[in-house]
Amino acid sequence: MSDRGLELAQDKMRAAGVVPAAVDVFTRFYRLLEEDVSGYVREADVEPLTDLPRHADLTIGPDEAAAALARTAIIKLNGGLGTSMGMDKAKSLLTVRRTSEGEDLTFLDVIVRQVRAARAATGARLPLVLMNSFRTQDDTLAALAPYDDVAVDGLPLDFLQNREPKLRADTLEPVEWPDDPTLEWCPPGHGDLYPALHAHGVVRALLDAGFRYASVSNSDNLGAAPDAEIAAWFAASGAPYAAEMCLKTPADVKGGQLVVRTADGRIIQRETAQTHPDDMDVSLDPERHRYFHTNNLWFDLEALAAELERTGGVLELPLIRNVKTVDPTDSSSPEVVQIESAMGAAVAVFEGATAIEVGRERFLPVKTTNDLLLLRSDVYELTDQYHVVAQVPAPLVRLSKTYKTIGAFDERFPAGPPSLRGATGLTVDGDWTFGADVVAESDAALGAPDGGAGTVPDGARVTASGIA
Repeated sequence: MSDRGLELAQDKMRAAGVVPAAVDVFTRFYRLLEEDVSGYVREADVEPLTDLPRHADLTIGPDEAAAALARTAIIKLNGGLGTSMGMDKAKSLLTVRRTSEGEDLTFLDVIVRQVRAARAATGARLPLVLMNSFRTQDDTLAALAPYDDVAVDGLPLDFLQNREPKLRADTLEPVEWPDDPTLEWCPPGHGDLYPALHAHGVVRALLDAGFRYASVSNSDNLGAAPDAEIAAWFAASGAPYAAEMCLKTPADVKGGQLVVRTADGRIIQRETAQTHPDDMDVSLDPERHRYFHTNNLWFDLEALAAELERTGGVLELPLIRNVKTVDPTDSSSPEVVQIESAMGAAVAVFEGATAIEVGRERFLPVKTTNDLLLLRSDVYELTDQYHVVAQVPAPLVRLSKTYKTIGAFDERFPAGPPSLRGATGLTVDGDWTFGADVVAESDAALGAPDGGAGTVPDGARVTASGIA
């Protein structure tokens, strides 16, 4: 390797108008990549995080809760395209629920209505600010246009995530892809939150408008609704930073976790990509590491502003090396390296950072069509506050690769999802199209159909033995 790859990447970023702080962050990570820094957090160097306070045990009066929420802003990470589900627009514009009146609601619709409901219940101004990417901004702002009451006190509705070149895995030079030059770029992971906030002056704008705290979460996690009790707990804690953690279940085989570094007793984050293969089993052991990270974060904006000003937005987060193909839909296209970082890794930056155990209702991400089928189903209901609430324990859904893209998925559920309230699981092999009013029961399963494709009739029951 030489300096050529870095110089070409820096020139490309500057020519595209990428902000200096993001170029500096990329430069730091590129040098780590050249040095083959693994970024592994080894099990021998950490201890489990234990004895967290529990959201369920908080005893906070309504006045205290409302006062804390009045000083809180909501920031949603909205840069994802949902490419793993074959989407080419913001994932937050995907329909996730249908109301009893027959209205289809997207992630973004539900988020806006959650914010509106929290404002009405508490009197909080509660600004909503989205971190968009260069590929989600236009569609998202167009979708927000009908909500003319969302903007608060002249604060921006969004700010733009940075972008960086994908690097050829063999040379670490920026990849060229004339068929679609937009695929030469990628987002830098959600750790880009910090240089993006710094570049666009968002934290200072919120402070100047009278806000002290921020709740940050992914737009595809509708469980992370505004919560006045957690806001009050965080305000009273005096901590600069807090993370929401959930107890693990057998379904939690991926995602980050917080651990305690034995060298200095500091809480740090370990992503799946930072877990050495030899440590993977023990990292997933719920008896040793009880919690996983929801990616719901809380910030004291004064502490965040001070750190961003001190570092120029270049926080020293660990490198995550993500290997993909330049065209995610074409496995034969050149292999590339995407340099990424996780926003939750900043827990190690803030002295006195803490965490809280929350219930599963705060973590409802949609990463695959398996998750989407669950969220659209009768397992969940929307409350008057637009909270998504499980009516029964969520069954484990396993759909075949036939259902991977949203187009193929919707074609096979033309009348909507089956009833899953009476099911402990649903496994679908092969290619099945579901009729109306289908009910899944117990550990429902469909084997691959004869002839390549099959139909589940209207009103059918699907059990562990197939169609009843």
